Amino acid sequence: MSSRKTILRGSCRPCVRSLRALLAVSLCHFISGYSDKDRAHDLLSKYPLIDGHNDIALRLRILHNNQLSKINLTHLNNVATDISRLRAGHVQTQMFAVYVLCGAQQMDAVRLTLEQIDVVRRMCTEYPDFELVTSTEEIRASARKQKIACLISIEGGHSIDSSLPALRMFYQLGVRSMSLTHSCNTPWAESSSKLYDVFLRSNNSLTSFGKAVVDEMNRLGMIVDLSHTSWGTATAVLKHSKAPVIFSHSSSYAVCDHSRNVPDSLLHKLKKNRGLIMVNFYGPFVSCKDKAMVSHVADHFDHIKRVIGAESIGIGGDFDGGNSFPEGLEDVSKYPVIIQELLKRNWTEDELADVLRRNFLRVFEEVERVRDQLIWNKPSEEQIPLEEVANPCRLVLRQPVLIAV
Repeated sequence: MSSRKTILRGSCRPCVRSLRALLAVSLCHFISGYSDKDRAHDLLSKYPLIDGHNDIALRLRILHNNQLSKINLTHLNNVATDISRLRAGHVQTQMFAVYVLCGAQQMDAVRLTLEQIDVVRRMCTEYPDFELVTSTEEIRASARKQKIACLISIEGGHSIDSSLPALRMFYQLGVRSMSLTHSCNTPWAESSSKLYDVFLRSNNSLTSFGKAVVDEMNRLGMIVDLSHTSWGTATAVLKHSKAPVIFSHSSSYAVCDHSRNVPDSLLHKLKKNRGLIMVNFYGPFVSCKDKAMVSHVADHFDHIKRVIGAESIGIGGDFDGGNSFPEGLEDVSKYPVIIQELLKRNWTEDELADVLRRNFLRVFEEVERVRDQLIWNKPSEEQIPLEEVANPCRLVLRQPVLIAV
């Protein structure tokens, strides 16, 4: 009997030591005042944020006509984004959205998109805090240099004017992601919004040309973004894409039944695709009201984690894309607030490290891996049928007819 007691005591000693160590750490934290706020900042310092969507380029157009020489992006009023606040929010990589209004479709969307790419490229090369990046390797290198990495994303497939050559040229300019729609249908994909009565189709939410767009994005190594697409288009893309996709700034439909959010059925498909949903902070999308609190945003994180796990979640704040954000999450300096809230809800540091950074890097790396597998595929020469575009301003290049006089 005594020998058995000795064995039991010996086997429990590591457990006792572990418990004592845990209690000592907890007591130390209690005595020193080490709080969830401190933990959030420490975690963000170790795993600085990659954010999927920011609309400062749109604000620069509206407020300053893209005249960077007349402003100071380190400290900028009347917006939610500037360099000092990105630093305070521990943002290490920001996907900057290049967005032009749907009214430009069939008009000058390509020119306007080029001008918005220009302003993002300029701000990310003229300010030493920023660095323009185009790959996961460059993101990591930028982090080592303590730079804020800039990724360029086109918001709305109408920007390419149904042209695969235009898509390829945007890639050459540094674009690494594109959402297939914004608030209007394109001739080849369907929006979640009914705001614009254009390119309406029945039972064809992703046309043959739309699949060609996805294929070419896969070949290039450009991330397919499904935020703003209809559920039908999202379902078709998730079935068709060879690479993981993202929702760059969308939340949970089960928590807030807004058409911009993602239902559980699509979340399961996204999980199978190994893709990513980057939770949006915009008030009407998180609370279904103009007013929202930090707890409303955290509810979306909790629900999505229950459905598909923390390994499928990122953050896409959507700052400067609207004017109604939760109290306490008003600008890009406030990201530690949501991390603090999730820590209070017993999210582990490993889960939050995934959400902050590792999940996006995994998805982008897999997109690059698919690109490398398709390296021998030639650029697609597929063209959209003119009757599907139905654009009287679309010129068909032919030899001009010379009239003798």
